[in-house]
Amino acid sequence: MNPGLLVKLRPAGPWRIGPDSGARNRVDSIYHSDSLYSAVSSAMARLGSLDGWLTGTARAAAPAVCFSSCFPFLDEIDFVVPPRTIWPPVAPALLAARVRWKSARFVPLAIVQTILAGRKLDEQHWGVDGPSQCLVPAGRPGPFRIDIRWSAAVDRLTGVSERHATACLEFRPGAGLWTVVSFLDEAARQRWLDPVKAAFRLLADTGFGGARSRGWGRAETPEFIEGQLPDMILPPPPRVEPMRAVEPETAPAPVEASPAAGEAATAPLAVEPEAEPAPVEAPPAAAEAATAPPAMEPEVTPPPVEQPPAAGEAAAAPLAVEPETAPAPVEEPPAAEAAVVAPSGIAPLAVEPETAPAPGEEPPAAAAPPEESRAEEPAAAVTPAPAAVQLHWLLSLFSPAPADAVDWTCGDYSVVTRGGRVESPAGSGELKKLVQMVAEGSVLCGGAPTGAAPDVAPDGFAHPVFRAGFAVAIPLPGARS
Repeated sequence: MNPGLLVKLRPAGPWRIGPDSGARNRVDSIYHSDSLYSAVSSAMARLGSLDGWLTGTARAAAPAVCFSSCFPFLDEIDFVVPPRTIWPPVAPALLAARVRWKSARFVPLAIVQTILAGRKLDEQHWGVDGPSQCLVPAGRPGPFRIDIRWSAAVDRLTGVSERHATACLEFRPGAGLWTVVSFLDEAARQRWLDPVKAAFRLLADTGFGGARSRGWGRAETPEFIEGQLPDMILPPPPRVEPMRAVEPETAPAPVEASPAAGEAATAPLAVEPEAEPAPVEAPPAAAEAATAPPAMEPEVTPPPVEQPPAAGEAAAAPLAVEPETAPAPVEEPPAAEAAVVAPSGIAPLAVEPETAPAPGEEPPAAAAPPEESRAEEPAAAVTPAPAAVQLHWLLSLFSPAPADAVDWTCGDYSVVTRGGRVESPAGSGELKKLVQMVAEGSVLCGGAPTGAAPDVAPDGFAHPVFRAGFAVAIPLPGARS
């Protein structure tokens, strides 16, 4: 676990998040983690902390601060890109449902927790909002919709105007975007918590994304919620319930109070009626209440020989008491089985039932097969079991570092190509180098990924331009072998 910070941004107007294609009439619905890092870095430059910020993040082997991508929310519902290993649902009942689960790009975080807990979804309570591609409760709208704003560009030299369209996101009241900030440790949190909050407040006034000169991308005062990761995203399953389930079983244990209640008058009254029927059954068994005890003693000495003579008086008593004690030991020693019990030695119960039907003269030969089979069993049990691997769910774009131990032969992931143009006082407008990154919602196998920030500056540029590929990964419960 490491310290985390949840940031909620409530837009104060339209937002433009440029798509990978760069088309003006298109817009993306995820403000990716690399763009967020770039925005925070520009704010750190204005706050005078850029050098220390780059040293602790982009130039460090383990970044002190990582950002997830920005996902939409609506009131109390936080949407997220679900893990690709569990979405869309594959249950036959859900595949035949009226809800088009596959068309949902964002699902409530509670849905992810429900599926990981093994509970089923009810199609009657959910629907997919087309404009936002969000899985929303039935009857509720999505958090945003895509709109097209028209503008006219005027050539000041010739006076010719050209009409063009720009796509943007318009959010409903109570909706916005949320992101998670992950700190490396407690020392990193103490060092960068306040600067990160100040950077978000500055960006809320100046704007995120494109078309900021038109007033787009602005937000109200950000909301900050501190906590621990990954519990802020996937809280651990409640372990109090099993303890409560045991308590009712221990509660009736006060039955021990019954012996302690021997001093009271009520406890013996509850025990005596159960003890009274036992002696009542003894006298009615032929009015021999006085002769019963002597009948028990003489039967112990002559049982091996004088079972038939005990027909009249002792017939009823021994049948009720001694079939379990007297005849069982008496019949075994005199029988020829005494010779079988001796050679079997250690495990007569496991061998004799199988050798009993076999010829009686070959007991040692019957004992040999089990020894051979037992000698073969360890050889079959030596087969190594497949090693289990941990799965990690990405909430950010990820660019693997050389030290990351990721098994690319398993898991479920997708790759996107990121580009863009440089925006810097040293020069703006030049194209950045293209780089492939693992997309949000991907599930990786292996150790916890860290990520890196490759330099994507054009050749010969004045300074490096980092594209943050630091991983904000949530370990999924359980392991896959």
